[in-house]
Amino acid sequence: MSAFEIKGWCPSALRPMMSGDGLVVRLRPRGGRLSSAQAAGIAELSARHGNGLIDLTGRANLQIRGVREESHEPLIEGLDRLGLVDAELDAETQRNVLVSPFWDEGDDIQSLAAELEPALARRSLGLPEKFGFAVDCGERRVLAPAPADIRIERGIGGSLTVRADGALCSRTVARGETIETVLSLAEWFVASGGAKGGRGRMAAHLASAALPDAFAGHAAPAAMAASPEPGIRLTGALVGLAFGQLQSATLNYLAGLAPGLRMTPWRMILLEGIREMPAHDGLVTRADDPLLRVIACTGAPGCPEAYAETRTLAVSLAPHIPEDVRLHVSGCAKGCAHPAPSAVTLVGTPDGFDLVRDGSPRDAAAMRGLKPAQLLADPRVLRGAR
Repeated sequence: MSAFEIKGWCPSALRPMMSGDGLVVRLRPRGGRLSSAQAAGIAELSARHGNGLIDLTGRANLQIRGVREESHEPLIEGLDRLGLVDAELDAETQRNVLVSPFWDEGDDIQSLAAELEPALARRSLGLPEKFGFAVDCGERRVLAPAPADIRIERGIGGSLTVRADGALCSRTVARGETIETVLSLAEWFVASGGAKGGRGRMAAHLASAALPDAFAGHAAPAAMAASPEPGIRLTGALVGLAFGQLQSATLNYLAGLAPGLRMTPWRMILLEGIREMPAHDGLVTRADDPLLRVIACTGAPGCPEAYAETRTLAVSLAPHIPEDVRLHVSGCAKGCAHPAPSAVTLVGTPDGFDLVRDGSPRDAAAMRGLKPAQLLADPRVLRGAR
């Protein structure tokens, strides 16, 4: 039996989750974008009703932290005035859409995302809460490493495709049939037993269920783009956030710089139309910043499941991590911040940190019971853990 609690659901605006620092209220920006006014409004509400800390998640959602129970209702009222709350919990839960931030006004990425979200709200599919969709139909795929179960992409020849996550090939679709194909694939997933138990994911389901011929397709997906880094892009400035977290004052600062802010799953925000990297203490603006090579969850005391503080240790260890190595510091074996393998993973336990080599927080440890003081005194143990 696990020593930690697996809740099987994610927090949302209408159904927050209690953490060590109060309620966590998650927002799903429509189209992955906030207007300047919405971003400023979130910053103000976070400072008034929460503890002023805001997370950017691996699904490009925002989380307002430290919300008091008596403040939840006025917080929701404020978010509703900003157009950020769904009318019903089911609609909010099913609207789990990840959007590539590198779109131009009116292109397929923006327009398909704008069509998919209301289509999901209109149709009750019975999907697991973590089941998600990706709109990633630029010239190169940028969301392939991010979690999603059904993906709208480009094929090698440039045509639109719909792909079940875990499938090697995609189904080529005409522009007008894309959304219906996505919904039909989601319906097949449920009808074929993929949603059994409420935690199913597409890639795992395909290990035991073959796609129908109508969805199998034969189009190979387009090439993947290199991992994005902070810097100036054609659509604006991409700025990083250490551990995917920012202060409400930092979000308010960003809201004053650009007409819109696009969320990403890479602990970065795209500031629309900005041609110079902003200078602010709360931002990571250099591609070689060692903080970009380190992942750390909230840790103790903010998370009641965590056995250890994580982020102060991660900041101290970051300069000692080689450029080609990624370090994950997890407060427990759940690995919420990064369930996938890393070159080096430190896992908090009652006896100190376990060290996992080239694995996830749930894999077997190569070393056990390491104390933070040991790691800081001799960080070579991390470099040797490759």
